[in-house]
Amino acid sequence: MDGGSSEGSEARFAAYVEALGAVLGHADRRQPMHDYCLGLLMPIERKSVEPMAAVTAPAQVAAKHQSLLHFVGNAPWSDAAMLAKVGELVLPAVERRAPVEAWIIDDTGFPKKGRHSVGVTRQYCGQLGKQDNCQVAVTLSLANHDASLPIAYRLYLPEDWAKDQARRDKAKIPETIASRASPRSPLSRSRRSGRPDCHRVWC
Repeated sequence: MDGGSSEGSEARFAAYVEALGAVLGHADRRQPMHDYCLGLLMPIERKSVEPMAAVTAPAQVAAKHQSLLHFVGNAPWSDAAMLAKVGELVLPAVERRAPVEAWIIDDTGFPKKGRHSVGVTRQYCGQLGKQDNCQVAVTLSLANHDASLPIAYRLYLPEDWAKDQARRDKAKIPETIASRASPRSPLSRSRRSGRPDCHRVWC
């Protein structure tokens, strides 16, 4: 947000989400994506689909909950295509201030209470600064001193998940995905993303 009117912010948000909808593959996925993105921006403690449904459609919570659940868990859209579209829309704004100066490779821990979300196990969580129940994601971002933009994102699959076929089947984890020795592993992806104006890697 840039301090403009709330109407202007809402219009920019709507236009941005509408542009992202072009890569979803089916028109009926656009409204759930809009509501999911809106839910992520709302001041709610848990960013899961049930509380999101409650704040985005208070008169139709059950129906909205099912719609968001299907969108997140079953709708066959491509995360790679979505990240590419985000880059197409956002990178020009990042580069208006300054050229991209670095690739940032980082892992981020997301604390979790349960054990059913993919990749959740007891491991080091950067947000908490200690070992705890969490997911870990690895990102590759383009950055200058004003902003950064993730262009690749992968959830780390711990060994205890990789070897548990029942959990893999329930979570629909493809057989091609295996555990890695370390979550800091997307260096090859940074090479494949090669941009001539990026001359440093920050880890």
